[in-house]
Amino acid sequence: MAKDWDRVSTHPDRGVSDRLADLVASGALQPDPAQKAMAARFDRLLGAVHAQRPARKSSALGWLFASRKPETAGAPKGLYIHGGVGRGKTMLMDMFFELSPIKRKRRAHFHEFMADVHDRIHKHRQKLKAGETKQADPVPPVAASLIEEARLLCFDEFSVTDIADAMILSRLFGELFQRGCILVATSNVEPDNLYKDGLNRGLFLPFVDLLKQHVEIMPLDSLTDYRLEKDSGLPVFRHPLGDEADMAMDAAWRRETAGKAVTAQTISFRGRRIAVPRAAGRVARFSFADLCERPLGAADYLEILAHYDTLFIDHVPLLGAEKRNETKRFINLVDTIYDHRARLFASAAAAPENLLVTRKGTEGFEFDRTVSRLIEIRSTEYLDDHEARYGET
Repeated sequence: MAKDWDRVSTHPDRGVSDRLADLVASGALQPDPAQKAMAARFDRLLGAVHAQRPARKSSALGWLFASRKPETAGAPKGLYIHGGVGRGKTMLMDMFFELSPIKRKRRAHFHEFMADVHDRIHKHRQKLKAGETKQADPVPPVAASLIEEARLLCFDEFSVTDIADAMILSRLFGELFQRGCILVATSNVEPDNLYKDGLNRGLFLPFVDLLKQHVEIMPLDSLTDYRLEKDSGLPVFRHPLGDEADMAMDAAWRRETAGKAVTAQTISFRGRRIAVPRAAGRVARFSFADLCERPLGAADYLEILAHYDTLFIDHVPLLGAEKRNETKRFINLVDTIYDHRARLFASAAAAPENLLVTRKGTEGFEFDRTVSRLIEIRSTEYLDDHEARYGET
């Protein structure tokens, strides 16, 4: 569809490199050769996006025939950027997203996107059951609706932990790429390590091959985790477990819920009920067992955060090999909290960097991101973001 490209010139005046240079010149960032090189790569993609125009015919009916051309023709390859946490991947991708001339674009956390996909599949199946459609396969119409809304997809911290997601990705993105989707993603792991040790991983591997065909794989090897430099040391993650941590959590709870009635609540979601042991206004309190030892997924955590913007989580244990499922849920939970800029108060058996006892498989890579995010959640910048989104608490 030509409408995305008709509104822009073929030569952007400023790019990601210019934005990065401005931040360095102002002193907001330190010079980083790896970030500079990645910014230049983003600018090349911006240039390709600006230059791409649908073929047109000179006749009066040219628009009709041009509109029937597949949008995959000449579609630029996207980018998949992997590297350690806090290296600037998200910052650079967000600059690119803002500068991209494509009108139909979407920037989302991957888990949130996939929750949307599964909702659309469910709705399509309901229509099939009601006789409102004869299309038995939900994937093509779901892909068509997604591409109609966004040709450029930007995913922050791309990771695959859910088998339902893993089994559908190859078919879904096969349809999306065929329709001209441009994918940009950041991740802690290179594509060959996605869904590592996952159940039925062989069925997932075609997606990795598909990804390599449609995106350029780029490492970002900055030596500094910039999130660590923002740590304000605010006491929102109490460790080790014990009476002192419990008393600190109770004191923070009283402060955050002052003057509000505290009750047990339930959230109805997809025909199920999620128990909320204690809640007051936009603040809710759970134990680790409530959230991570029960069969909850990213979609459930998203629904919880639709109701509450401050979570208390008591008694996060050490995460050994015997708690692999709980570890995966905890990673997803922290991702969701972070992406929605919700506040977190937690008591734990150890500091974030010491919680994961056994570093093995995908969880080892992904928990580095979890540690970095638990640290950044304590920063004054993060709290400023929370207040800007939700108001002062």
